[in-house]
Amino acid sequence: MNWISRFIGGRGESEALDRGVAETLAHWQSLVDADLSRAHFETRYAVLNTEATGLDLDRDRLLAVGAIAIEGGLISPAGSYYSTLEPSPSLALCGLLEFVRKDPVVVFNAAFNLGMLEPVLDQRLGIALDAQTIDLYFLLPALFPERHGNPVRLGDWMESFGIGTFQRHHALGDGWAVAQLFLAAQARALAQGAASPRALQDLERAYRQYRRKA
Repeated sequence: MNWISRFIGGRGESEALDRGVAETLAHWQSLVDADLSRAHFETRYAVLNTEATGLDLDRDRLLAVGAIAIEGGLISPAGSYYSTLEPSPSLALCGLLEFVRKDPVVVFNAAFNLGMLEPVLDQRLGIALDAQTIDLYFLLPALFPERHGNPVRLGDWMESFGIGTFQRHHALGDGWAVAQLFLAAQARALAQGAASPRALQDLERAYRQYRRKA
């Protein structure tokens, strides 16, 4: 019994996955994590965002997922993914994984977005995302203390930078705003000599440690 047949056969008939979905997942699992030491402009980042019924991780539920690719320091209008979980959560989540690949994941407020997404990935696909994340919730105040010295809401950063989007509280709409904020963060980080995804993670980690000691 190979990995795919175990995966399909082990979830019960009602939750059995389409073979094409299982094969896509198997391919995703075989991907190698992106090299975090590469330069920004050689790296494909995946901005990931979710849409839920509310902000309570225990009581609310995931409605939709969105992602936007940033390549060569640019947001590609064609490089995006959006799907509601209904009518097929497995297909929606599988499509998200296929889009994100094993690239560095940019997210705003990972505690909420990944906290909402990861249990559903486990429940529906038996997959752990285990992403290499960059959380703008902490990275932005580390890079722009003159605007906000502490972590604040996405809307506050959008107002600070004069960033708009086509729909707030929509997985792809807010993802578009997060992508623009990431480009600003990337430019400021590069000016400070932080030229790779790993350098951004180091900045975020240092800021978290600073907050714990403050």
